Amino acid sequence: MQVLREPRALRAWADDHIARGRRIGLVPTMGYLHDGHLSLVRLAREKAGVVAASIFVNPTQFGPKEDLSRYPRDLDGDLAKLERAGVDAVFTPEPAHVYPPGFDTYVVPGDLATVLCGASRPGHFRGVCTVVHLLFRMSRCHVAVFGAKDYQQLTIIRRMVRDLWLDVDLVGGPIVREADGLAMSSRNVYLSPDERRDALVLSRALAEVERAHAAGERDAARLVTLAREVIGAAARARVDYVELADAESLQPVTRVEGPVVCALAVFVGNTRLIDNRVIGL
Repeated sequence: MQVLREPRALRAWADDHIARGRRIGLVPTMGYLHDGHLSLVRLAREKAGVVAASIFVNPTQFGPKEDLSRYPRDLDGDLAKLERAGVDAVFTPEPAHVYPPGFDTYVVPGDLATVLCGASRPGHFRGVCTVVHLLFRMSRCHVAVFGAKDYQQLTIIRRMVRDLWLDVDLVGGPIVREADGLAMSSRNVYLSPDERRDALVLSRALAEVERAHAAGERDAARLVTLAREVIGAAARARVDYVELADAESLQPVTRVEGPVVCALAVFVGNTRLIDNRVIGL
């Protein structure tokens, strides 16, 4: 496994494999890897001849009061996991490699980025789209794999690929959960034991929405209320948002008449966690 620090090194690696007729798969990450990330690597291996992963805590997607400086990092551990998973190259740049002095060009998404996490984190998806576009260009990937836990991110990147005619096959990997239902996240490490128990209200709230929908409830406001009641039962949990939105446009719905995503963001203690479930398929 090669560890590449600079964009030109990644491009040279990609050029060599493309000259040999190999499809390149890319798994972008911010590191502190868990089994959810490694499931994306396995998907990439199924879709491509060689696989690159990136480990880059992208500063442009963090707000001024967010956790950029303390975001969990374990580069040595991540590299060992990726090598065991059969990754061919890992791109681990410094911020100045990705955003050199004078950098002043960004990819700015539209309406999809104004709702859900976009409303809570202004500018976040501008940072996401910009760094993903750069990674696509640097790696010359044919396939890119993202996790469905970040449903809005996946939806926005799909739209970016479509709108900008990017020649990349986008693959969404299913949410990977702990045995008790908590969606795997690098930020779970922030949780105290008590907060870890309270964090289970995210998956329980989604299960309650799914149960009520299966029983015939179609009113979005009632379904949202059910989810909020489950979350409200946890002493250390505070709702950022709970929404039922059209699965493609991400716009809020009043009734579940087709595929919708139940998306939520919840502060457990000081840690903001997200989760989602698609219903009405």
